[in-house]
Amino acid sequence: MPTKSRSSSLQAIAVDLPPIEQYARFLRQGGKRLTRQKRLIVEQIFSHHDHFDVNELLDHLQQVLSRREISRPTVYRTLAELAEGGILRKMTLGGRTVYEHDYGYPSHDHLFCQRCHNLIEFYSPQLERICNSAAKEHNFQVLGHRLMVHGLCDKCSSDKPSAR
Repeated sequence: MPTKSRSSSLQAIAVDLPPIEQYARFLRQGGKRLTRQKRLIVEQIFSHHDHFDVNELLDHLQQVLSRREISRPTVYRTLAELAEGGILRKMTLGGRTVYEHDYGYPSHDHLFCQRCHNLIEFYSPQLERICNSAAKEHNFQVLGHRLMVHGLCDKCSSDKPSAR
């Protein structure tokens, strides 16, 4: 079942380099190069903001390319490099691996409905203050955090038991 996502007005943030250039820089540091196939994958991923899994990405790629242009292993390797380079964030939700933009996107957290797999992004200044306060108390430098709240969305929690 696809992971639907809803954002509460989270907007992209200004970054020094576009995602494709940041990825190319990451690859060069590892002695690798940005191939045409990798470029197409990154362009597809950053053409819109959404949470996605490998099969959804492959479906989108196959709508614009022939099947032989990009292989499944190339997609998997590219996603692993993008996650390692801090450009994508990899998450496991409901037994499924999904990805989201990390580079150029503000720090945020998620609410995950365990029934319909709706994924809601949110930002909480109060949560930021709690993290910073705990870090200060323990002489800890915060580089980021991830919070995934599991439960039922409004629709699923209000469904009648017979409809479940």
